[in-house]
Amino acid sequence: MSDEIPDLLYSDAERALSDALASLLADRGGLDKALARVESAQTYDDKLWEAVAADLGCAGLLIPERDGGAGASYREAAAAAEVLGSYVAPVPFLGSAVVATAALLSVAEGVQASSGTPFTPAKAAADLLAKMADGGVTAALAVPFATAPGSGFPASIRVSGPRPGDAATGVARLRGMVSGVADALPAGVLLVPADGVPHGFYLVDMAAEGVAKAPVTSLDMTRQLCDLSFDDASATLIASGPGAERALDAALAAGAGILAAEQTGLAQRCLDMTVAYVKERKQFARPVGSFQGLKHRLADLWVSITQARAASRYAAACLATGSADAKIAVALAKAYCSEVAVQAAQECVQMHGGIGFTWEHPAHLLLKRAKADSIAFGTADAHRAALASLVNLPAS
Repeated sequence: MSDEIPDLLYSDAERALSDALASLLADRGGLDKALARVESAQTYDDKLWEAVAADLGCAGLLIPERDGGAGASYREAAAAAEVLGSYVAPVPFLGSAVVATAALLSVAEGVQASSGTPFTPAKAAADLLAKMADGGVTAALAVPFATAPGSGFPASIRVSGPRPGDAATGVARLRGMVSGVADALPAGVLLVPADGVPHGFYLVDMAAEGVAKAPVTSLDMTRQLCDLSFDDASATLIASGPGAERALDAALAAGAGILAAEQTGLAQRCLDMTVAYVKERKQFARPVGSFQGLKHRLADLWVSITQARAASRYAAACLATGSADAKIAVALAKAYCSEVAVQAAQECVQMHGGIGFTWEHPAHLLLKRAKADSIAFGTADAHRAALASLVNLPAS
């Protein structure tokens, strides 16, 4: 690992973004609203996403200024993810503003590095980034939410035979199914890795003929998954071969790294809620928070969350600078933050006593998000195995 440790403290810009986002979510996206929405037909909050994406500019944080974005870095994206995680906000920030954006940026950078001149794939990626910058278009990566970085190129979607006229228009046809895709329900465009000779990375309009989505009942209904199917759906190739693999790797690494920040924000919310509750809940004529056993458990949780924040901040800093340590930092952060978030949510439910187990209390939303996030982009065990390989630890 590198000897140079980046500054892990929040910058003034990151704090300002966090404060503005927290104020917006407290006003328009509280836990009570998220609780009500999971029982509705439309689990994603389009109006809240419009405010987060356009009014605060969160959709374009990673998009360069030349394409209409904020030109920020993964540090700012992580700061936003912490706040969104603390409110279990039902918006596609992770899938569109982070994962899909990272893939498109990788495509654009790869094209410029290889040719130095723009052509159709680069223009398609740049045009989509410009539309995504203000949240006008939302994109999603068509892979299962549980896909870990380094999992290999998926083979569930394949390039099928062309139709008459496809060659003249540059249209490819995709066929296959992919299940458990996150943030695809509100997406207008899909980024589809497809198996072929060579592998390809394609843009697919969600409204195109041959594309179908089926919402599925998900553990975490604040981020409802869906199944996608493609039946000779028209697609536009934007990267192939090594370029397609790099785009997928960049997307999954960004997703895992920023998800660790989201888990940190969720864990902090669980701790804050629990501390506030045990201060006011009385038993035997005294606050339950004065009981030594609960004090020790909460103190241990505070230490764990502090360590998780350091790990997630380091991962975001490495992603922001393109550090050689990025893979190590992301694997470490995702493995540790996954377990801390689940622990924090479990403690929140238990220490709230009888009310914590009821449907009316939002504690179960936090627990379900923590459990779902612990599987997303690779489990803790998968990332520990990857970490061992990355740092050359001998197998047990």
